[in-house]
This record gives sequence, C-alpha cells and structure tokens, in this order.
Amino acid sequence: MRISLSELLATHKIVLADGATATNYFQIGLSSGEPPEFWLDSHPERVTELHQQFVDAGADIILTNTFGANRHRLKLHNAQHRTYELAKRAAELAREVVDASARPVVVAGSVGPTGELFEPLGALTHDEAVDTFEEQIRGLLDGGADVAWIETMSAIEEVQAAAQAAINVGMPYVATCSFDTAGRTMMGLKPDGLAAVFAGLEIQPIAMGANCGVGASDILVTILEMVGAPVPLVSKGNCGIPRFEGIEIRYSGTPELMSLYAGMAIDSGARIVGGCCGTSPEHLAAMRYAIDHHAAGTRPTIEQIIEVIGPLTNKPPTDIDPNRRTSRRGVRN
Repeated sequence: MRISLSELLATHKIVLADGATATNYFQIGLSSGEPPEFWLDSHPERVTELHQQFVDAGADIILTNTFGANRHRLKLHNAQHRTYELAKRAAELAREVVDASARPVVVAGSVGPTGELFEPLGALTHDEAVDTFEEQIRGLLDGGADVAWIETMSAIEEVQAAAQAAINVGMPYVATCSFDTAGRTMMGLKPDGLAAVFAGLEIQPIAMGANCGVGASDILVTILEMVGAPVPLVSKGNCGIPRFEGIEIRYSGTPELMSLYAGMAIDSGARIVGGCCGTSPEHLAAMRYAIDHHAAGTRPTIEQIIEVIGPLTNKPPTDIDPNRRTSRRGVRN
C-alpha cells in the first residue's frame, strides 16, 4: 500500500525504518567484494525476500538495494553504464513488495556516497556529483520509489550535491550522515551543523539525521546533539558494535539491545528509528514491539545511554544541554 513519507510523518507516530541490506545478504550468500546491486539481476528473489521480511517485521520504510548504484561506485565493476537501469529495477522490486502489503509502507531509494573526493582534495566537481546523483535518483523515481534516502554521507559538498540532484529530479529527500570519526563525519561535519548544510537549497529535506557510525550508543549521543533541528530526526544505528570473528565481522547487538536502543532513540528526539549494519528482521521485529509499547520518558543523559546500551566508542561531548524539551513537532528545542 502506497503512502508518502510526509503523510506518514503527519500521523505523529514514531516511524520504523528497516535494517541492514548487505550484512543480511552476506548471511545468504553474498560474496566479499560482490556488489549487492548485482543481485537485482542474479537473485531478485533474495532481494524481494529481505524486503518482505522487513515489512513482515513491521517496517514502515524499506530502502532499495541501491546504496552503491552510482556511476563512480559501479565503474569499479565496469558497470557504470547500468546506473539508471539498476536503480529503476531496485525500486520496482521494492515497489512490488509494498504494493502487495495490507498496510502503508514507504519505498525509500537508497543513495550512498560516490567514494570520490571533491576538489581540491580530489577530482570530483559539484556539477559532476549532481549529474551522478541525478542519474541514480531518476531511475529510483521511475521505478516507483517515494523518496530519495541520502545516507552514510561524510562530506558537506556531497550531501548538498545529492540533495540538489533530488530537487532537480523532483523527488522529496531525506539525508543522513555517518558521524563515525571522534563524533564527526570523516570530513569533519559535526551533528549540530547538519541542518545548516541545506540552508541555501530551494527545498529542504523531509527529515535528517544519522545512520551507521560505530555503534548504537554513539548514534544516540549524535541525536542528542541534533535536537532543535527544523525537521524530524532519523536515527538508523548499527546493531551494536562490529567485531572481527576470524575473517568475518559480527555485530554485538541482540534483539533485546536494539529494542532498548529504539526506546532511547525516541526519548532522544528521533521520529524515524531504524537499524543499519548488522540489523536483521529479527532485530527489527523487537524494535517494532518496543516502539509500539513505548511509554514516553525523559531525555536520556549520556551516562544513562552508556548504562543501558553500552560504552561509547567516541569521546562524549561536554556541551549537550540536558534541559531541552520536546516540541509539539516531535523534535527538541
């Protein structure tokens, strides 16, 4: 059943976004170094099955299998010419699952970073980046996606280019960054500076926030630093802390931990809560239950986050105001 993200947020309910894509694919056969987007051809049934599992677990938003479906990422596999085709196909597969659902679910077109550096550090220009993202987002729109979901960004220039591309294509957008380097993105953006990134754009994002990063505790602190943002906040955290077990990466988060994370994300100010790396449909079902049975609490302190969810990887900030209140719009001011 189709619904826009704006309509979903207008219900004033907490919205559940889905979990991981690639880390779940690895559990069912994706090889290291194999682009997940190639499964759109070789294993479309596995792609739709994961979408279905997330919908069955209670997701209100599912992300397309297009995180790396831009010409710069695909050129590593000599498939840069397939950007539009793969983006459109991914949206079509997600759309099939959602259209068959008895309840409304949003199809979000995943738009990840190019992997390139902007000039003067690298060769990527603003115009080339916008054109790159336009090609991908146009495919997502034509395939039936409802919103462009710009995620795991690090550079201000890349966030702005992806947002401008969505605006040019005529698609609403959400933007999240990964604050995984001492509480900042790899390129130095702080959480409380994200809203200013969109100041000069004609159309603002529907929601903004954080995803991925280094762990559930850290992303909660990131959300605390974003309170007061002019749009609803997104918290899409990793399933605990990643650790190597042999040659494989495992995530420490249990379904119980992720349910606790979901409740604390709400109290921290998030309106859209989901999981990133390591988050399975089982984890998401636990988060759905936690959201549906959540009793509003006070804004947690960093100490409470550490006590309930676990230790931080990043050094905690010292300037978070614990007295901010939640506004009627669902964000804190």
